[in-house]
Amino acid sequence: MTDHPDDPEDLAERKMRFLFALRSRGVTDARVLTAMEKVDRGLFVRGIFAARAYEDMPLPIACGQTISQPSVVGLMTQALNVGPRDTVLEVGTGSGYQAAILAQLARRVYTVDRWRRLVREAQDIFRQLGLVNVTAMTADGSHGLPDQAPFDRIIVTAAAEDPPGPLLQQLKPGGIMVLPVGQSDAVQHLIKVTRGEKGFDYEELRQVRFVPLVEGLGNE
Repeated sequence: MTDHPDDPEDLAERKMRFLFALRSRGVTDARVLTAMEKVDRGLFVRGIFAARAYEDMPLPIACGQTISQPSVVGLMTQALNVGPRDTVLEVGTGSGYQAAILAQLARRVYTVDRWRRLVREAQDIFRQLGLVNVTAMTADGSHGLPDQAPFDRIIVTAAAEDPPGPLLQQLKPGGIMVLPVGQSDAVQHLIKVTRGEKGFDYEELRQVRFVPLVEGLGNE
């Protein structure tokens, strides 16, 4: 929960403005908007930033990471085009916000992060929300989850210079992966990768800024 009391009317108004901001920034898919309305971003933002949970901006979380800008979460989810029978891999659990939204849309969500603390805290929120179709674990996301592959959809919430080969190979034929690519200190591009019969098709969606995808496990 947020760390300060809120007036219910003020909170309702802020949530309404939150959804309006999503629509105005291009999040138009009804299923995605419904999922984002169900999942309270306030549960995933703590401490001094809790009051800004419903603003369309990225915010710091533990372990030097961030919770992504809601409109970017919405646009990535929309591009992923998740179906109710899909199994999804998320690389970069972070706060757990993106995985909680995916859980409203997919049959099964696997989410991995290199930081044990983030995984533990996200698991607590998933339990609080009763999200039984999400499995969170500590792992090096650059290698994916070969034991659970292949996946219908893969989403990466950290930027690599190129789409990681292991993730491409763990994508089913006809599957979609959405991820940011580019140098961590320069402009990055959000791309959509579709696995076809003869290879991979790439579509550039927009410029973004994400934390870098780092190999190995964190120490927290």
